[in-house]
Amino acid sequence: MEKQPAIYILASQRNGTLYVGVTSNLVKRVWEHKNDLVDGFSRRYGVHMLVYYEILDTMDAAITREKQIKAGSRAKKLRLIEAMNPDWNDLYASIV
Repeated sequence: MEKQPAIYILASQRNGTLYVGVTSNLVKRVWEHKNDLVDGFSRRYGVHMLVYYEILDTMDAAITREKQIKAGSRAKKLRLIEAMNPDWNDLYASIV
């Protein structure tokens, strides 16, 4: 499978706990989070809904973008989500 760099934001619920990540395989990585195969934050806080993602050209660009989003305020993250996904739907079904 060809790598497809992406950043993503998972949420526990609307306006809930957020998790920002980077991956080369968005479908697989979100599936791992949803099935609690990823030990740590997302499992501990029940962060399983894909509410935002961006596909990027290179892994370096994805890592840079992830750092930019993580460095931003919670309010900025909420604005990103609401611009792409105002109803806070779980976007996983749209990427598989």
